Amino acid sequence: MEERILVNGKTYELIKLLGHGKGGYSYLALCDGFQVVLKQIHHEPCDYYSFGDKFQSELFDYQRLKDANIKIPELIDHDKEKEIIIKEYIEGKTIFEMIEEGLSVNEYLPQVRIMAEQAKEKNLNIDYFPTNFVVKDELLYYIDYECNEYMEEWSFDKWGIKYWSYTREFEDHLKEKNQRSTI
Repeated sequence: MEERILVNGKTYELIKLLGHGKGGYSYLALCDGFQVVLKQIHHEPCDYYSFGDKFQSELFDYQRLKDANIKIPELIDHDKEKEIIIKEYIEGKTIFEMIEEGLSVNEYLPQVRIMAEQAKEKNLNIDYFPTNFVVKDELLYYIDYECNEYMEEWSFDKWGIKYWSYTREFEDHLKEKNQRSTI
């Protein structure tokens, strides 16, 4: 993947696709010898979530998460015109990868519960899906900037926990993911 993107006068070389979510495509990128995440906002339809201005939401949500003391990657730069966000790259396995590999993530449950409490104190929910959490040096990071007004039904204990082990919900997601990748 030899693509280069210019953002505010800096050249970012895209190394690989890290993920594709509701709001954009996240790439591992290299700039001045440092690895970062370059997120390109997309406008693909999402049948289960409605958006306003995705780019502005990312910036607004970043600040709300910082105010809630959630461990997140630092925002490095952004380009409104190109709808690109550059953020710190947190190297490590996602909780999703760990579960998929049959590893227990129980030791990280206390950390995610602290995040959930910090978010709730600010009337927020974060997206507890396990692809959004990376472990680095035994610390858990929420690598997405998405957050929403708090609703009990989307809390960690009511929704997120269903995906933090090899549950039926996790298995159903894997099957759906594998079906999409074979199409």
